[in-house]
Amino acid sequence: MKCIAIDDEPLALGLLKDNISKVPFLNLVASCNNAFEAMEKMQAQSVDLVFIDIQMPGLTGLQFIASLEKKPLVIFITAYKQYAVESYNLDVVDYLVKPVALERFIKACHRAKDLFELKSATNVTTNKPVRDHFFVNADYSQVKITLKDIIWMKGYGDYIKFHLKSAKHPLVVRTSFKELDRELPPNMFFRIHKSYAVAIDAITAIRKNSIFLGDRELSIGETFRNDVEKLVRK
Repeated sequence: MKCIAIDDEPLALGLLKDNISKVPFLNLVASCNNAFEAMEKMQAQSVDLVFIDIQMPGLTGLQFIASLEKKPLVIFITAYKQYAVESYNLDVVDYLVKPVALERFIKACHRAKDLFELKSATNVTTNKPVRDHFFVNADYSQVKITLKDIIWMKGYGDYIKFHLKSAKHPLVVRTSFKELDRELPPNMFFRIHKSYAVAIDAITAIRKNSIFLGDRELSIGETFRNDVEKLVRK
């Protein structure tokens, strides 16, 4: 993620730059002493994330962010607690009060990363042609499967069982999850186990180790738990 750091205090700006350098997914493209300098930098290149102080001469951090037509993700870093409510009216990612512990800073950065990835995935999905079905080889025929008809899928060996709303019995197809990836939109389906994928709309409850589809309980694989937690947060 391309980011910019803005603070009128040289020591605070230096500490901010150092913290940013410790986060591997951040790329600091500019550091500025005031909002006017930052405005010039952001006109010259796109920025995904802004770290900015609030109390600055000429133009405050709040005024600067409010003035932007196309707003990047924003994390405020300030010595003043009283602007927190006003800052969240600008839909900022986080509000950090100086001095900021490194672990708290990194947590805010990960929150920004999750939002950035969600926004990017949404843009990609929006730009793709809308498809509501695909065809599979089953029972010596090309069988049409409508995306909204799928409840969940179970893979075993070279086959996948499709559990469908419209059928009493699962449809068995010779394919794999790897081959299905190009057919299943990521905003509609989700892997919860090496052998299971579910329709997000069909999920009725999530516990620590299980996902429920109505009365059916499916185990969450150990390597997929972090992804499930991200899904819940989003």
